[in-house]
Amino acid sequence: MPSERQLTNRGGVTLKISFDMRSADTKAGMNTVLDFSAFRPLTSAPSPGFHLRVREITEADHGRVARLLAKGFQRPVWYYAQALRRLSLHPTPPGLSKYGFVMEADGITVGAVLLIFSAVRSGGNTQTRCNITSWYVEPAYKSYAAVFTSRALRHKDVTYINVSARPAARPIIKAQGFRTYSHGQYVAIPALHAGPADGPARICGIDTPPDVPFETTDQRLLSAHAEFGCMSLWCVTKERAYPFVLLPRLFKRLVPGVQLIYCRDIKDLVRFAGPLGRFLALRGKLVVSIDSNGPIPGLIGKYIEGKSPRFFKGPAPPRLGDISYTQAAMFPWPWPAGVGRSGA
Repeated sequence: MPSERQLTNRGGVTLKISFDMRSADTKAGMNTVLDFSAFRPLTSAPSPGFHLRVREITEADHGRVARLLAKGFQRPVWYYAQALRRLSLHPTPPGLSKYGFVMEADGITVGAVLLIFSAVRSGGNTQTRCNITSWYVEPAYKSYAAVFTSRALRHKDVTYINVSARPAARPIIKAQGFRTYSHGQYVAIPALHAGPADGPARICGIDTPPDVPFETTDQRLLSAHAEFGCMSLWCVTKERAYPFVLLPRLFKRLVPGVQLIYCRDIKDLVRFAGPLGRFLALRGKLVVSIDSNGPIPGLIGKYIEGKSPRFFKGPAPPRLGDISYTQAAMFPWPWPAGVGRSGA
């Protein structure tokens, strides 16, 4: 049953907001429809009487969403088609949005935001995390972006993260309540380190499970990120196997290296810097970039304040060393060389 509320703006104009509750799962499927017939927008393009609707993205929307985001971010349509395809394969926790939301004005798509909900392990507990990315609203409708925000960020028990905010967007997301949890990047040269002092370690791929104890959740994470084009590795010692996910990239468009996507603890990266660094150097990767809030003790490199900061909003601040199942890993830009793409 649709229900309706009325709000009055500061100018005394009534704004009608109706909620379409026809979905069986009202938490995940409730659509918001706004009647602006008596509301004068702050921008001039929308005509009086238009209807604004915010709803979940469905598979039928993929083409329109890909074209809108490609226009908004000046990227190829195939990139967003691939992003949506990967979201369709992602194990989204029950009751949460599979792809994100669209904003429609009289049935025309004028805004979109992609959401990546995941169940992640942290400190022995499972938490729900959402990477919010690719947020775009047509300029004529930016006055109504607050409606979009309220839908995208409505789950109070979810930790939202933004790992790719452009400089112009950072004041906006901070106004939405996001805080910085990683202020910069530490660029390390791990090959300059010796091996771990507490015994030998070897680096191996994920084709064969390690012959020492390991976490099955880590094995699933490594396999999923290998499909995304990341380097998924085990560092194996005599007592257990330690997971690492690294994304190949070029620094300054010249120096080959990797971005750290996932490890169980930054201390693991410091401990195994030598064998990891030599493994990477043999494959032409010289540096590792790591989310950080300052120099990392025991690791040779340089801290760069303000480089690729990360933001969060919610009950559980993310730990450093884990941007798994985010846009940075699932559909990074620039697209990794040698990784196939569909939807071109």
